[in-house]
Amino acid sequence: MSNSPLTPGIVAGRLAPAAIAENFADHEAPFDRHEARVAADRCYFCHDAPCMTACPTSIDIPLFIRQIATGTPDAAAKTILSQNILGGMCARVCPTETLCEEACVRETAEGKPVEIGRLQRFATDTLMAKGVHPFTRAAATGRKVAVVGAGPAGLACAHRLAMKGHDVVIFDARPKAGGLNEYGIASYKSTNDFAQAEVAWLMQIGGITLHHGKALGRDVHLADLQKDYDAVFLGMGLAGVNALRAGGEDKANVQDAVDFIATLRQTADKTTLPIGRDVVVIGGGMTAVDAAVQSKLLGAENVTIVYRRGQEKMSASGYEQEHATSAGMRIICNAAPVAVHGDGAVSEVEFAYTEDTAEGLKLTAQTFRLKADQVFKAIGQSLTGAPEGLRIDGGKIATDAAGRTTLAGVWAGGDCAMGGDDLTVTAVAQGRDAAEDIHAQLSARA
Repeated sequence: MSNSPLTPGIVAGRLAPAAIAENFADHEAPFDRHEARVAADRCYFCHDAPCMTACPTSIDIPLFIRQIATGTPDAAAKTILSQNILGGMCARVCPTETLCEEACVRETAEGKPVEIGRLQRFATDTLMAKGVHPFTRAAATGRKVAVVGAGPAGLACAHRLAMKGHDVVIFDARPKAGGLNEYGIASYKSTNDFAQAEVAWLMQIGGITLHHGKALGRDVHLADLQKDYDAVFLGMGLAGVNALRAGGEDKANVQDAVDFIATLRQTADKTTLPIGRDVVVIGGGMTAVDAAVQSKLLGAENVTIVYRRGQEKMSASGYEQEHATSAGMRIICNAAPVAVHGDGAVSEVEFAYTEDTAEGLKLTAQTFRLKADQVFKAIGQSLTGAPEGLRIDGGKIATDAAGRTTLAGVWAGGDCAMGGDDLTVTAVAQGRDAAEDIHAQLSARA
């Protein structure tokens, strides 16, 4: 994100340090003990618990809320963490408005659900603040499992396997563990280096060794891992970024939104980050919204999200879309980029209106241009460097319901695998469930 001499409009420090600090403060203040008890008292503690059914990790939501209501938040935290070891981060970033809270009976009856996400954060933060790890490692089994990727899926898998008594070695390509939680979450959603604090807390289970700077296919190879370990779990996420396929996309100041978000996450002093005056974000998912909102928070004057299909098909939740528009973003739908214009650096992006037909999405002859000195591409990521022997389906590693791949002794989960939907909570569920299946297979061999 260096400031190009061709684009004097891209500068750092558009806003005063105090304004940027306020913009990137905790997006939603945590409950205190009294607020949590009041919020918990709204729960009906439903017997059939539609909220629990809607949770990808099947947390016993009525139970943990009852535990908060009765003044035992540590017990509530253990209820949460027994199903979702990254429950603290999920409480911050999970789209609860389309999962557990959307299914809440209070939402159906009153349009105001129990604030499950904030209650989950209260419980997990309360326990983590004590430095207490609520689980005990079982006796060592002598089995050793390799985990590729220290993102949500890999960490959840590693923790569950370690808890069962297996030794786990994690190989991660990046200098910090956490994956999406560390590099892909909007900075205002996870403050105070929480991702690293959660990883350190998780590692207290013992039995897990973490190696950084080790990429699959470059530093470690699947065939070697299969020889040296009793099982292998692949949770390396998606490293590739899809191209716009529009002329001129290689011009200066057209960059991947995931890189922009990662830079934001790793920069302590955000006043040093240059941002354009007119920013265009291309895409319709959470990455697009996070890039757009944070551009505005850094001081961009005009920010526009452009999505090729109708707004109802955007993968970003309605809540996130509303958050973007309320923060001053414009969302244009049914338009796709056809060319990036500018003399060396982007100055305009040309779009064609689209039509959704029975034969698929088609460009119309109608076009328009948006002024842009900075463009972020958020049109999806792809799997790169998949090892030979793995079946790839829809651009992801094919697995069965237990996470088993087509290679014996190799499991996969998270964004790199089928069924991964770019959510931390789903990745956690897949990593946890694969660990249970790995443990069952290793135990059967004993």
